[in-house]
Amino acid sequence: MRKYELISPVGNFPMLHAAVDAGADAVYLGLNEFNMRATARNFSIKDLDEVKNICKEKKVKIYLTLNVIIYQDELKKLEKAIKQVKNKVDAIICWDISVINLCKKHKIPFHISTQASISNLESAKFYEKLGAKKLVLARELSLKQIKEISKKTKAEIECFCHGAMCVSESGRCFTSQFLHCKSANRGECTHPCRRAYKITEIGCEENELVLENNRVMSAKDLCTLPFIEKMKQAGITSFKIEGRNRNPEYVYAVTKFYRKALDKKLSQKETEESLEELKKVYNRGLSSGFYLKMPTADDFSSSENGEQSEKKVFVGKVEKYWPNIQVAEIYINGASIKLGDELYIIGDKTGVKRTKIESMEIEKAKIEKAEKSQRVGIKFPECRIGDDVYLIKKK
Repeated sequence: MRKYELISPVGNFPMLHAAVDAGADAVYLGLNEFNMRATARNFSIKDLDEVKNICKEKKVKIYLTLNVIIYQDELKKLEKAIKQVKNKVDAIICWDISVINLCKKHKIPFHISTQASISNLESAKFYEKLGAKKLVLARELSLKQIKEISKKTKAEIECFCHGAMCVSESGRCFTSQFLHCKSANRGECTHPCRRAYKITEIGCEENELVLENNRVMSAKDLCTLPFIEKMKQAGITSFKIEGRNRNPEYVYAVTKFYRKALDKKLSQKETEESLEELKKVYNRGLSSGFYLKMPTADDFSSSENGEQSEKKVFVGKVEKYWPNIQVAEIYINGASIKLGDELYIIGDKTGVKRTKIESMEIEKAKIEKAEKSQRVGIKFPECRIGDDVYLIKKK
């Protein structure tokens, strides 16, 4: 057993393979209902058997999120789901007392979600007495506050280490509900905080001001890699990555570099190199959140489509694959590609693979460039028929 647990987000099978391949100790996922990412590509109960088989080989734990508020008319449906997932998951992440009681009734371990906003020792002890094995503390705490709680509770302490941050107290924002009748407390948030705003004078609409940073509510992403050792010292034993709505390459990269940081103390050079790699995948800018200090204006994002240094462009699909020589035939119906380009191969069983084009052929003739509507042979690492191929480009 590793000393520190790394928990990665998965919303589909490519993300699951990416997390497992990159070194996650556990993954967390949601069903099609009762979780805080209702708009994510969630799993069905039938999928859990395959999820378990994938995780079993590398002894990766499975945590199921049932962390929305529960209404009276949903209790029977909720209990049915909990009974169906028993022996398919290692624990349920929740905070509603109805879910907690049903977990106890059916003898399923449970962890308390950050939605409970545990921010003091009394709250921690309350959930510990209920039988919680792990507490995911409120995101609004400093490392000093976390240390005071961790010293006096027997439950494991889990905190987010990387990913998107809610501008409100997690899950308590009603903006989406008021504007679009989509409740954040039900996992349906439409993220109005991420959009641009301007000020218009009522009754004189031609008088308007565009704000200097017109994304005044869009918080930067959390990134704790530079001070991960301080998080260990605060008593945190489980480190969670946010991102069930993101993509497989994000999951792979973030898991990979936090795995490295949890297994050994990184040098300054290693930290800087890892940060540059993390900036390649989707992010809204990076912030230390509340851990080291109160956030300031510098902790709000001004980007519209993220600040990642790379983007992916669809190329085509794998139509044939010869594993003995590691060559794939790709039908190009998107971007053209050339020698030296870097590609992602993404699939339900492949996860995400990154490779550089060293050679290409069409009907056994070597070529330097392949265009739309062509079928081209490329030497690839492991992939499968039907996998998507993307060109990696600098932004």
